Amino acid sequence: MALSADHTGHAGEMPVRGGFAFKLFVVFAVLALLSAGISLAGRQAGRTIAMAGHSDDPTTREVVIGNDVLSVPANMIRFEEARRSGIASRLDLYLRWPEMDGYTHAARDAFNHADGQRGIIFLSFESRVMSRDMSGRYDPIYRSLIEPQGRVGPGDLSVHRFSEKSGYVDEVLVVGEAEGGDRFIARCLTGQAAVQSLAPCERDIHVGEALNMVYRFPAELAGSWRDMEAAVRRTAASMLRTGAEPRQSRSTSRIAIEKL
Repeated sequence: MALSADHTGHAGEMPVRGGFAFKLFVVFAVLALLSAGISLAGRQAGRTIAMAGHSDDPTTREVVIGNDVLSVPANMIRFEEARRSGIASRLDLYLRWPEMDGYTHAARDAFNHADGQRGIIFLSFESRVMSRDMSGRYDPIYRSLIEPQGRVGPGDLSVHRFSEKSGYVDEVLVVGEAEGGDRFIARCLTGQAAVQSLAPCERDIHVGEALNMVYRFPAELAGSWRDMEAAVRRTAASMLRTGAEPRQSRSTSRIAIEKL
């Protein structure tokens, strides 16, 4: 009888030990999965922090603004929430000069403005609200608001102060005579505001069917305005999938007076 009792008791313990081992296995498996998930999330978070809001994804996004369609690589789109295809009221881009390309790991110092670098051009596309762009507004508007005698700036630009009653405080108007009689017109910040800005110079151009493109650039690039203007127009034209190419006679900008 004793032998029978011991045998029965031993046989009854086997399922209990087997069940415990299975539960232990499940616990370790869950812990392993959690550890892998935390590691993956950590790597992803680390990459996100390292990218600092940039993207090196070259995938094209199709963005519709009004009747115009823009085809743009995601790494040229400035803001994360805008890196998608679809309808938008505005699209903000940034490009490295002179390559006119978007963010990459190799170009991260330029986009992060390391060591005070200023070599990024900012582009913004919106529907037009005015019938003329900046170059077109020179004769009917700006000419009467500036001092007629300007001083010579870089690249044969003429730099004009605005009159005190013009409303353009701490700005100058920059005028360049392009081939064919077209004018390059830019508005430019001066003083401390210009020193603190990454791109104190601003110019707008009519492009596509009904878009206004504003591009802002560092004052250091003012002397290269001919090459910059041509590069910006080519870039805009390459992105447009509808409408006409940018026209040569409309514009706007800002330039830091200390650099001009």
